[in-house]
Amino acid sequence: MSAGRGPGPAPDGGVLGPRALGRAVLARQHLLERSELTALGMIEHLVGLQAQAPWAPYTGLWTRLAGFTHAALADRILDRSAVRIVLMRGTIHLVTAADAFALPPVTTAPLERFLRTNATYGPQLRDIDLGELAARARELLEARPLGPAELGEALSPRWPDVDPGSLTYGARCVLPLVQIPPRAVWGRSGPTTWTTTRAWLSPTSAESGVLAPGTRLPGATAPLSAEGLVLRYLEAFGPASVADAQQWSGLSRLGAVFERLRPRLVTFRAEPSPGARNGRELFDLPGAPRPAQDIAAPVRFLPEFDNLLVAYADRTRLVSEQNRRRLWRSNGAVPGAVLVDGVAAGSWTVRRAGRVATLAVEPFDALTRSQWAQTEAEADRLVRFVADDADTHRVQRHDAVGS
Repeated sequence: MSAGRGPGPAPDGGVLGPRALGRAVLARQHLLERSELTALGMIEHLVGLQAQAPWAPYTGLWTRLAGFTHAALADRILDRSAVRIVLMRGTIHLVTAADAFALPPVTTAPLERFLRTNATYGPQLRDIDLGELAARARELLEARPLGPAELGEALSPRWPDVDPGSLTYGARCVLPLVQIPPRAVWGRSGPTTWTTTRAWLSPTSAESGVLAPGTRLPGATAPLSAEGLVLRYLEAFGPASVADAQQWSGLSRLGAVFERLRPRLVTFRAEPSPGARNGRELFDLPGAPRPAQDIAAPVRFLPEFDNLLVAYADRTRLVSEQNRRRLWRSNGAVPGAVLVDGVAAGSWTVRRAGRVATLAVEPFDALTRSQWAQTEAEADRLVRFVADDADTHRVQRHDAVGS
């Protein structure tokens, strides 16, 4: 990969524009060149992949890993070395088993505050002792895995005047819960079914995820500190500001954490916005890659809700404000994104009609012939991956603007 001629990496204290910031994060996300890491290695490096759409992590890994296969992830879910749990921002993430223990103590703390203030669930849960709710839900789920409706019904006798759905949502936020297979195993299907992290990952738990009474978990990973979380964020997403880290993690008041870490970090300034004297301060790890801003960036397809597009308060390194509005739907959905020259330049979806699978690309802006040829070739590879059971695979272009 040639860096070409042009501006090199900015020195400590230098100014980084959107393009330089974009190239830095593309390098760390392994989107400039696919990585030889294992699936678990990449999941750990990225601090998990957003996974409320069960199949999204397969695409997220395919676009970052050389030679990735469905089984490389499906087998890790089945052998419990990768799990799907609620983490950052209250959303479901696919993480390693070690991170399933390490991350919840720091990332889910804001969810208790959210439960008290949420317009939908707050009034229902206002008078409930959340510690008691967590204890009762743990007892039920470690007796046998339950679906959301089953859990709500099982909790109702203790809180008969509270909506069962609110009880379920509260338990989901205050207790680390694993969505167990076969859900999210490629080629299989199953309803959402939960057990606790400690039950699912206990070496003595049965195949059903039931925890034997009195079981201890020797060697369970120690909780990650806020400082440790910020360092891992910067490794995968930096350079970044305090506000960026807060957006990604869902945590507040991280300024003090960055100050404690300052002696271990390097700092830059973002290009100032119009009318501002100085750009925001950016932090990074000293040895992290910051390639030249003119390095070539291949076309890449990101799955819906990919963390890369929600990891910053200022997303201009990856998507213009105009295209951000096109990408984020009014119902909160975030479709798959197409990166062209390192920025979000379109969206994509796969449509099925019997045994025919069509990957539809909607460019946001005009693409050159070369850019479309690269996009079409990558789309053809992707549709064959995500629709491996189809007999016919097609790529269609649906222009939002003339090109």
